Amino acid sequence: MPLQRRPRGIRLSVGACTAAMALLAGCSGAGASSSGGGEAVNVLMVNNPQMVELQKLTADNFTKETGIKVNFTVLPENDVRDKISQDFSNQAGQYDVATISNFEVPFYARNGWLHELGEYAAKDSAFDQEDILKPLRDSLTAKDGKLYAEPFYGESSFLMYRKDVLERKGLTMPAQPTWQQVADLAAKADGAESGMKGICLRGLPGWGEVIAPLTTVVNTMGGTWFTKDWQAKLTSPEFKKATQFYVDLVRKHGEAGAAQSGYAECLNNMTQGKTAMWYDATAGAGSLEAAGSPVKGKIGYVPAPVEKTKSSGWLYTWAWGMQKASKKSDSAWKFISWASSKKYEALVGGKSGWANVPAGKRASTYANPEYRKAAGAFADITEKAIASANPENPGTQPRPAAGIQFVGIPQFTDLGTKVSQEISAAIAGRQSVDQALAASQKLAEKVGKEQQ
Repeated sequence: MPLQRRPRGIRLSVGACTAAMALLAGCSGAGASSSGGGEAVNVLMVNNPQMVELQKLTADNFTKETGIKVNFTVLPENDVRDKISQDFSNQAGQYDVATISNFEVPFYARNGWLHELGEYAAKDSAFDQEDILKPLRDSLTAKDGKLYAEPFYGESSFLMYRKDVLERKGLTMPAQPTWQQVADLAAKADGAESGMKGICLRGLPGWGEVIAPLTTVVNTMGGTWFTKDWQAKLTSPEFKKATQFYVDLVRKHGEAGAAQSGYAECLNNMTQGKTAMWYDATAGAGSLEAAGSPVKGKIGYVPAPVEKTKSSGWLYTWAWGMQKASKKSDSAWKFISWASSKKYEALVGGKSGWANVPAGKRASTYANPEYRKAAGAFADITEKAIASANPENPGTQPRPAAGIQFVGIPQFTDLGTKVSQEISAAIAGRQSVDQALAASQKLAEKVGKEQQ
């Protein structure tokens, strides 16, 4: 999910692996160019750990089985969103498949940028569309009732914490913590080990970075971006309270360089024992519990912290969308079907451990004894968080558009990004929260007036 200091996206091919490529994923999973015979599909995707694993496994499994080669372009989250939007909006056809989310699907479908996938899924009995969890199926179905993407993994959000660290400090994590309880625990766990901070929270600019967790805090503390009639509320007492709380918490007890820390940086900090707690995507648990993880078995998991709501976890999926302009739709579907299949999960389970499979999308995964055994620490809580997420009503008052960690309108890409820059500046200490929200309110007011 992060925008990181790492190599940019690289077109990958079996015949052209380079040392730079190894920094992203190694050569074993890269797809060959079409010159080697057989059709090739071009896939643009985010550089999250599960995608890197997919990249490694593609050539020796999918290509070997189907003869279809895959050219991957891999980018950090903020960059990949921009590139996907540009290519799909122009219907340039450079990429056949891309990782999109439940945020983009309604707009991309309405604009005619996506190939409808329902007919492919219906004919592909091995794919088993009904096995996909209903919240994800619904979130990837547009207003026309058609399915436009298939999930690679699904997620909500929860709090991850070091059980051993809290125990040594004589601290107890509530079964359903409030944000104030989390702040109190962060203060007491700060410095529990050399170099350890109390909590890691995203501060990196990006509507899909700092805005995601912050908005869940806003929701549960009674705030909202907009009222039902599109009145901007970023300077309301509730929005201010939540933002001030978030900024104070990460500044006092959060990671060093918080204003440039996103999902990947917090995942690394938690894995390396540099933080006692981390509030973020449920997808992070697979990496924490993977074979070889230094903190495997040391992490506890509880629902997203709340204040005024019963739950506050988000609903999100990185999913495969097929560009309408693709001239390789049959091959593109075969890749999508494979990458989101039960068979692929079993492949990952056998190669790198069941805890590390891209889960959160299939009912069969949570009924699988091998997965339950490996992911027992977080499987139930993840499944429940996804099931309880309510994009239509995530807060304490009616909303004008669906969305938990975002506002479900196309303009939110730009609005959320600009507001995130203001919030990150406050986290960095370059301005106050009041200043950040005053500037953000003006931006939101413009968007609200456009929607009225």
